[in-house]
Order: sequence, then structure tokens, then C-alpha cells
Amino acid sequence: MSEIPARNPEPGTAKTAVRTEAAPAPAWNFSQGLRKGPLLQVSGQGPQDPATGVYVHAGDVRAQTARTLENVRAVLTAGGAGVEDVLMFRVYLTRREDFAAMNEAYGAFVREHCPSGVLPCRTTVFVELPHPEMLVEIDALAAV
Repeated sequence: MSEIPARNPEPGTAKTAVRTEAAPAPAWNFSQGLRKGPLLQVSGQGPQDPATGVYVHAGDVRAQTARTLENVRAVLTAGGAGVEDVLMFRVYLTRREDFAAMNEAYGAFVREHCPSGVLPCRTTVFVELPHPEMLVEIDALAAV
């Protein structure tokens, strides 16, 4: 059996965890964000108050989407990026009927934070989320 040599990372490509108190602390074993080279991945964020961890705006997907996107933006900022740097948002919704309200809140957010007018890509899927209070979860991939 031959041994596979260890890969030596190129300078500037080490993985770095991103952490901020301006977004909710991760509930399980993952980082809020992870930066490697010019890429910054933000873990899925939900509609939690960053200070208390309490899920907010029960039953209101528009307000939950706005809170969730602010949590994503806080991690982006901590990682040296902004919404303008986002290549892709992934949106996870629990109810199909919430799409229009989520899309309205999402649209207002990206228009405000992408002054170039070049909007990020997006995928939206319908799923079951880990907490019953959550109507939406959003993650992001940015190039810094």
C-alpha cells in the first residue's frame, strides 16, 4: 500500500473560523462561518435574537426572514465581507405558502445591501427545520 502525501496548504488558504456575538451562537458542533482563502461560508442562520438566542417573530415569515438575513450579515461582516460579496444565498422554508412573503423581505434586503444592482444567486427549498418556531433558515457563500 502506498502512502498518500499530506497536502501542504498554499499560503493564505488556512481554514479560519468566524465568530461574532452579533449573530446567534451555534447550537451544535459547527462554526458560525468559515473562511478559506477568498471564500467565506456562513452557516445556516435562523430568526434568533443574537443576545438571547430566543426565536423571534413567531408565525411571521417576513419578519423572520429579515432577522435571519441580519444574522447572516453579521457573520459576513465578522469574516470581512458584505452582502455585496455574496455569490449565493440558500433559503430553507418550512411552508410553500410563505414563499411570496419571504421573497418580499429578501428582495428588500438585497436591494438595500447590494448597491451595485448585481444580485446574488439564490436557491430556495422547502424542508423541515430543527426548531418548530423556525419558518426560515438561510446560509451564504461569499467571495472576499
